[in-house]
Amino acid sequence: MNKVFLSGNLTRDAEVRYTQTGKAFARMGIAVNRPFSKEKTVDFFNLTAFGKTAEFCGRYMTKGVRVLVEGSIQTDNYENKDGVKVNSVSIVVDNIEFAGAKRSDGGGGNDYSKPSSDGGGYSERRAPAPSNKNDDWGGEPIDPDDTPF
Repeated sequence: MNKVFLSGNLTRDAEVRYTQTGKAFARMGIAVNRPFSKEKTVDFFNLTAFGKTAEFCGRYMTKGVRVLVEGSIQTDNYENKDGVKVNSVSIVVDNIEFAGAKRSDGGGGNDYSKPSSDGGGYSERRAPAPSNKNDDWGGEPIDPDDTPF
């Protein structure tokens, strides 16, 4: 099984492009903290999304936004123009979600509480700030009327 879950902040805006057959793909980066290391350590990964997920990322995924990513690890081996063999690791995104409110320092770009003006239907709500710093799981409160059971 090849499955990875990451939580972190985007390091750059999603860049959407289209293949010759018209399929959308988006590339962006994520920074993931290592909370249990003695020193502050951050790992950086490249993300690639396809199809509707890529179009969603192009609209809403901007530098600084905190996200949860579900996907798979993909390794690439190639030879660069200088003849040196290069190994790279990237994450192919299956699902991406907002993990909390926009950064308080003004980074993160969009205000997700505003409705989409282009009729695309991708309007998102900003998650409320957690009441306890130790309880920052990044989700929204659950309304019992919304549960299916």
